[in-house]
Amino acid sequence: MNIYQEAAKQIIDARYCVAFTGAGISVESGIPPFRGRNGLWNKYDPKTFEIDYFLQDSAKAWMILRDIFYDLFGQVLPNTAHYALAEMEQRGLLKSVITQNIDNLHKDAGNKEVYEFHGSLKQIVCLNCGQKVNVARVDMNRLPPTCLTCGGLMKPDVVFFGEAIPEYAASKSFEASQKADCMILIGTTGTVAPANIIPPRAKDGGTTIIEINPEPSEYTNWITDIFIQENATTAMENLMEAINGLS
Repeated sequence: MNIYQEAAKQIIDARYCVAFTGAGISVESGIPPFRGRNGLWNKYDPKTFEIDYFLQDSAKAWMILRDIFYDLFGQVLPNTAHYALAEMEQRGLLKSVITQNIDNLHKDAGNKEVYEFHGSLKQIVCLNCGQKVNVARVDMNRLPPTCLTCGGLMKPDVVFFGEAIPEYAASKSFEASQKADCMILIGTTGTVAPANIIPPRAKDGGTTIIEINPEPSEYTNWITDIFIQENATTAMENLMEAINGLS
């Protein structure tokens, strides 16, 4: 039995399988990671993404956000790794996806049960009344956008540095990790807190950890049971082939 068959058997036999994804699953869709050699932090000052900076100069912050995220992210599409997870959910092999990503690609691919730990760029939220609207309704030539209900300042519905993790996403993520008896880690380095404590919490409960990463992560020699050292698309294509062979 090869490593993909071993992982496939764990997934098929699992009572409650959950995926936990990071930037690595979206890199092959053309989205650069924040960290690392080609990361956004090498081009942009991380302070741009601090909530205090946003509040002090929201017009400038919005222009940078538009250039980085909306001009780029608006053109990207899910890749085969995203679609594989959606198929797994449709077939009842996967209960939910916990993602650190803000690109909405899991939902675009067809996953229904997605807990967006850091929020989503698809929505903007009013900092005054809490009203949320789809970003498609925003005129990116007139920034910063203001709320049509109360006139308040609006920001992307994502977690900036200095902001708390949304309560719903946090509670559902930890709840799913506690139920899981199998967790598939894809494209996450394990360095971003507090999201990085979710897999170890699952492991503490006896969860089998399957990790897919091109390079070892903080988890590999700590909690990982099956390590598939490959990029996300190739690994998920091979994993789905193994699942189909055993199903």
